[in-house]
Amino acid sequence: MNILSETTSLAHFKRLLDQQIDRVHALKNTVNPIDFSKKTAIRVGICMGDGIGDIITEQAQRVLEAALIHERATKRVTLVPIHGLTIANRLRQGVAIPSDVLDALKACDVILKGPTTTPQKGDGGPNIESANVAMRRELDLFACVRPIQVPQKGIDWVFFRENTEGEYMLGSSGIDMAELSIDFKVTSDIGSERIIRMAFEHAKATHRKRVTVVTKSNVIKATDGRFSEVARRIATEYTPFGIHCDEWYVDIMAAKLIDPQRQADFEVIVLPNLYGDILTDQAGQIQGGLGTAGSANIGTQYAMFEAVHGSAPRMVTDGRAHYANPSSMIKAAAMLLQHIGYTASAAAIDQALLRAASEPSVAITGRPDGATASELTDWIIHQTQLN
Repeated sequence: MNILSETTSLAHFKRLLDQQIDRVHALKNTVNPIDFSKKTAIRVGICMGDGIGDIITEQAQRVLEAALIHERATKRVTLVPIHGLTIANRLRQGVAIPSDVLDALKACDVILKGPTTTPQKGDGGPNIESANVAMRRELDLFACVRPIQVPQKGIDWVFFRENTEGEYMLGSSGIDMAELSIDFKVTSDIGSERIIRMAFEHAKATHRKRVTVVTKSNVIKATDGRFSEVARRIATEYTPFGIHCDEWYVDIMAAKLIDPQRQADFEVIVLPNLYGDILTDQAGQIQGGLGTAGSANIGTQYAMFEAVHGSAPRMVTDGRAHYANPSSMIKAAAMLLQHIGYTASAAAIDQALLRAASEPSVAITGRPDGATASELTDWIIHQTQLN
């Protein structure tokens, strides 16, 4: 722990404040999102990650290869392997994302990324930042979109999590003093507006009638209060489309997501970074486990698709990595296909994943009494007739 004096802490805070003001000003220089229908060539970066990342990302890559067989033959879509995002390489260089890896990521249009390990403070190694957090910031992937479906319970949720602000923006830049530690939470008008507007636009495009805003603005009055105010302002623009907006505090929302009487009522849910991280993990468990939940991280110029869960090093240590559930990464691959315009293939994969959840022959248990990751993938490719 690097203990700072009061004077040094004040100087550190001023630097952070100046950086955030500059960042917000830079966000105002917006650019139009990429129109993939007009691109003659699309580069898809493949990052395997670490832990079980190699296993489950390989299966998602197989699905992409099958779905894009003609596009790859004509060179409209190229799958580009990107190496070096492993925990070993990141620790060796002492950075969240090595510079050569970041350059390779920026040379792609979209990225399929396997789970990566983030060191915990106090474990004896370098205190490097999460690769996910760094990638979202460097590529300005401001929207984390996580769909959750449980048809038998009437659940069809789409979460829009703000991805570049909140507690995670400065998660590695807190202050440690002699008897006090302070971390920071960052919320801006423009950062809140673009994620909230994306949620409402999705509701409008998909004919959904409810957008739920999740905060703790009754207690966290400045940052969460700003998020609430922006949401209320934007909501008035969508009233003519029959879209209703309500706000729930994060603690009661956690309870209502598991309330059988209320689960089916929610449709589109938009929320700040930390709350989104926590509640979408809960939602993934409701769907059938974190191994079933995929995630899209979307900006105007880049997009990255990944599993909701982490790298599960215990499964590797126990020799069970080949039994890891690849559904999360395959779902992420389907979301990637949807994003670049291959909607029919994406829908076919989604339907196969739903059927797989009740297919005994490919039930994933994470152990030798269940199917392997490759066996489930074989079944999905066969079901979708992608090949």
